[in-house]
Amino acid sequence: MRPQAVRRAALRARLRARELDGLLVTDLVNIRYLTGFTGSNAALLVAAEDDDASLFCTDGRYVTQSAAEVPDLPVVTDRASARALAARASWLGVQHLGFESDAVTVDAHLALDEAAGTTELVRAPGLVADLRAVKDAVEVAALRTACAVAEAALTDLLAAGGLAPGRTERGVALDLENRMREHGATAPAFRTILATGAHSAIPHHTPTDTPLRRGDLVKIDFGALVDGYHSDVTRTFVIGPPAQWQRDVHELVARAQLAGRAALAPGVEVVAVDAASRDVIAAAGQGEHFVHGLGHGVGLEIHEAPALAATGTGTLAAGMVLTVEPGVYLEGRGGVRIEDTLVVGPDGAESLTRLPRELVEV
Repeated sequence: MRPQAVRRAALRARLRARELDGLLVTDLVNIRYLTGFTGSNAALLVAAEDDDASLFCTDGRYVTQSAAEVPDLPVVTDRASARALAARASWLGVQHLGFESDAVTVDAHLALDEAAGTTELVRAPGLVADLRAVKDAVEVAALRTACAVAEAALTDLLAAGGLAPGRTERGVALDLENRMREHGATAPAFRTILATGAHSAIPHHTPTDTPLRRGDLVKIDFGALVDGYHSDVTRTFVIGPPAQWQRDVHELVARAQLAGRAALAPGVEVVAVDAASRDVIAAAGQGEHFVHGLGHGVGLEIHEAPALAATGTGTLAAGMVLTVEPGVYLEGRGGVRIEDTLVVGPDGAESLTRLPRELVEV
């Protein structure tokens, strides 16, 4: 059985628990998760009964593609995919149809309601996102490959002297992204954050033409997109011998990151994982300089549930893949972030990223 069929079966159990006869899926990422379809226009009606009563819809541009990517569902061809399936819901005996209210505009909701006729539309946000939070073996393998591709590219960059003084942030970022493509990435997982000197104190700095200089911290936050799955890793380097303050900040962030990684286990509240790292930094008097959440889920999107943050909710489960990325940012001087992508296992977590975490002098 295709992994997508297994995921639809898990979704059907949730639909029956909610007393829904079906779910109209319109978010393209969720559609890819449930069917394997990678096109730009589609909708999916997952019937609570079985796949025989489910329907996939796309337009004429994707007839050949959908036959290859969605071989196990009946296919309808219609440009207005969501409305076409809403109109067919009553034919399939669907009286109570859930829809992704977190992914549908007000106008689209009105159009769907009109098309559905006697079928009742019921708000059902988050049903697929909750499933996606726990990765299956196929997904973990894809994420592992995405991590390996990103790390191979950075290793090549360093071996080629890619962080030499005089190179620009923008130039190095482009070089790294091209190397990821050479190693098999479809694209970067997100716009590479490459920040030198004082810019490294900006958590999400956009690379500029600022040159790298001797004595600078260089923070690189990057990832590769492989088979639709994203990797995410951050390392901080120093050009030339580090100053003592740079050593101290890096050592503090490394201890905080270790505490966060060690806290990952099934049943642990996400706020407790955040606190495990945050408390280390706060105890050193640097709490005000750790200005973001500890991490996030990663998969078909670069930011997924759950959020490791003081405002996060819920507990961890085996199979969740998350980042742990504490940072300390000293405005006008520089900043350090260390980030890994990890998968939660029955007894702890495995890091899918393997790069050394020490402060590396280049």
